[in-house]
Amino acid sequence: MLKGCQNECMAGGCSSEATKHVTESFKASDLVIIPATTFKEKPDPNGLVFGTVFTDNMLTIEWSLASGWEKPFIKPLENLSLHPASSSLHYAIEPRGQTEENLVPMLWLNEYTLFEGMKAYRGVDGKIRLFRPSLNMDRMARSARRTTLPSFDQNELLECIRKLVEVEKEWVPYSTAASLYIRPTLIGTEPSLGVKKPTKALLYVILSPVGPYFASGSFSPISLWADPKYVRAWKGGTGDCKLGGNYGSSIYAQQEALELGCQQVLWLYGEDHQITEVGTMNLFLYWINEDGENELATPPLDGIILPGVTRQSILDLARNWGEFKVSERYITMSDLTAALEENRVKEMFGAGTACIVCPISKILYKGKHLHIPTMENGPQLTTQFLNKLSDIQYGREDSDWAVLVS
Repeated sequence: MLKGCQNECMAGGCSSEATKHVTESFKASDLVIIPATTFKEKPDPNGLVFGTVFTDNMLTIEWSLASGWEKPFIKPLENLSLHPASSSLHYAIEPRGQTEENLVPMLWLNEYTLFEGMKAYRGVDGKIRLFRPSLNMDRMARSARRTTLPSFDQNELLECIRKLVEVEKEWVPYSTAASLYIRPTLIGTEPSLGVKKPTKALLYVILSPVGPYFASGSFSPISLWADPKYVRAWKGGTGDCKLGGNYGSSIYAQQEALELGCQQVLWLYGEDHQITEVGTMNLFLYWINEDGENELATPPLDGIILPGVTRQSILDLARNWGEFKVSERYITMSDLTAALEENRVKEMFGAGTACIVCPISKILYKGKHLHIPTMENGPQLTTQFLNKLSDIQYGREDSDWAVLVS
């Protein structure tokens, strides 16, 4: 087991529910390593574009109902070979937006394709670290159950990922402004048409060096478009899972936001226009609430919200600091507009693996631009979270959240 992972599991980071369903799993001790013999040139960390360059090797593990999990392999990066009727190709994503009229059809499009997003960081001491990876494994296991894809031992997968990163350690950028993005993916490869539980699946992991989230390298605020005609997720759906369909179906709305001069979508839900997420990030509001208290608020995990690793880390930090009220609560656009009119909003930001935190400066809602005073206020709290989390990730501060790879 990775150093630090056991401590987090004991502290509640890993879910017992995510492991008790595992009857048989692949084992990291059975890992077969047949590394690449030809090597690509490592890119300049200052010019990386997200998800466009990949390392020399990948991890693959096949599963079938008849044989269970096969041995894991680390082998040269290669294209996948899939049957034309593979379930992941037919029931993953389609190029259309989510509206109230097509909620039920969209359920089909979330099946058979799930993934995770995590990173390996080269610290100031030269050591390579993962950040709270057990939370990623826990979420991936829950996503697998929701899509009827096969269960697996989270610690065994994490150890396989550790070995893959170790093989590709020179791909982890020598920079505290870049990292190695890790994309574990699990897809159904059932070679027949029809919406049903797959009898074949493939778990694979690919790696990609990535630079800073902001192209300029600066801490730049973003503008949002909020319109209830599109929804990211709904009650009883799969919004709390990291599935391909949740992302592919958001592109239509994202394109409309760009056409309106906004950078991301602020996803709303329900007749009261509840605030849910920002693009692919969780959302936080730091304000003076209705009772006159300084409060950091984020929407609750009610099945619509993705339980982000950065989200949980921000909540854990804020509660440990004890400097203001910390709440997981519903926030509506009416709540926000009233608070803005009364000058009670201090900061608003998105949070996720890609950027850690991303300040919000403006929201286009019902044809009106709402000014969010995040940048005018420092942004002190947003910056505090950014510095604290990046210090842990790059080894400037010791923490049980940082799991050593090598």
